Formats: sequence, C-alpha cells, structure tokens
Amino acid sequence: MPEEKIWANFFDVEEILDALEINDRVNNLIEFGFGYGTFTIPSSKRINGTLYAFDIEKALTENLTAKLKLNNIRNVKLLNKDFISEGSGLQNEEADYVMLFNILHAEESPAILNESFRILKTGAKVGVIHWNYDPTTPRGPGMHIRPKPEELKSLLVKSAFSIIKYPLDFPPYHYGILAQK
Repeated sequence: MPEEKIWANFFDVEEILDALEINDRVNNLIEFGFGYGTFTIPSSKRINGTLYAFDIEKALTENLTAKLKLNNIRNVKLLNKDFISEGSGLQNEEADYVMLFNILHAEESPAILNESFRILKTGAKVGVIHWNYDPTTPRGPGMHIRPKPEELKSLLVKSAFSIIKYPLDFPPYHYGILAQK
C-alpha cells in the first residue's frame, strides 16, 4: 500500500458510504480488509451497532487501534486474522452489512463471498468497491487479476446475491456494486 496520505486521496469516502447505504439502519457491520481504516472510522460513526473489522497485517491493526483510541471510538472490534483461510468466526446470519472494498481480485474471491453470504442476515447487504479496469490508475492489483465490473457482478450473482445498484461510479478510480442476500 502507498503512504496513508496518498491512499486517502483515492476516495471520496462519504460519497461511497452514502451510495452503498452504510447508515444508521446498520447494526453489525463487517469490514474484510480494513487497511489504514479509511472506511472504518467514518463507517463506525454512521452505524448503530458494532463494526467488526478484519485484517491480516499486524502493523495495520496496531495503527488503527491507535486511531480508534485517539478518536474515542468504541464500537469497533478489530480482528487481526486471516479471514480467508480461517473464516471470520462470526455466527451464521449475524451481520447486517459486509464491506468488500478493493479485495475481490484474487482466486479467494468466491471464499470471501461465501463467508459474507453465510454471516449476513437474510435481506442484508454487501457493498463492493474496486479499482476501475484501467491500467492508468495509480494503484490497484495488476490488470491480469483486476476484475471488470461485469465480472464482479457475475461473481456476486453466482454467490446467490441479488444486485441492487450496478454499476456505481466513484471517480476518479473506483466503481461499486450494492447487493443483497
């Protein structure tokens, strides 16, 4: 990942959260791959319950722990764990929403979607954003593994999700999809 100051400029966080309907109707919110916490802190202020945020990188977990303390945010539970190989450890149908931001570009994508589907309540939502399929973006996975919007839509449908909003444009570098269990 680039430096955090650079990373933050890649997103209009509030626009993305609004379009993907992350709001006070969400109680248990799950974030797979929180990185710098770019979406964690703003999301935690919008929801009514607990945000369970997962990342495999210990340094990122320590960094976000400090930010949460500094901002006096108490509704976030950070889990430093390999949720792809170990699962989330959450109960079936426990979550109201799952955020999958810039993570569905690897062969593990079906496993991530299956875990998301398992932990989501019936009628609950999954929000997806990813880098545009464009080699001129300043970051993002290699083009050989970067999914096109229609590929992610198809992957969501194959995982039994219903598409609510597609495609969503998040300039300058991202697109999004909102789906439902």
